[in-house]
Amino acid sequence: MPEDPLKTLSDMASDAHARIQATHQHINPVVEVRRGMRDAGIPADVMTIDCLRIRRRITLVLHDRQPGNVLYQFVTIDDEVGNDFKQMALSDMDAGTLFAWIEEYFG
Repeated sequence: MPEDPLKTLSDMASDAHARIQATHQHINPVVEVRRGMRDAGIPADVMTIDCLRIRRRITLVLHDRQPGNVLYQFVTIDDEVGNDFKQMALSDMDAGTLFAWIEEYFG
């Protein structure tokens, strides 16, 4: 049975978070899985990675209509979500990708 994409993404984020905390204590990202889209009837799971210190956010979306892909964007916490998502195959993403994004965008 294939693994749950949200669990896969969550595991990557946990690994990236641990690596960031070990090397960049000043970043201290906050990772959260949000159910708002599903609760509103949109077939998607959302994960946010926030840096409260500089008010920046990486938003990751797993949409049921685009299986195997992750939509992502770099925004500020105040701006929330826009429409300009980029996309990549979930199989092409790993903890190293998330680590690099967090390091570059929040560092």
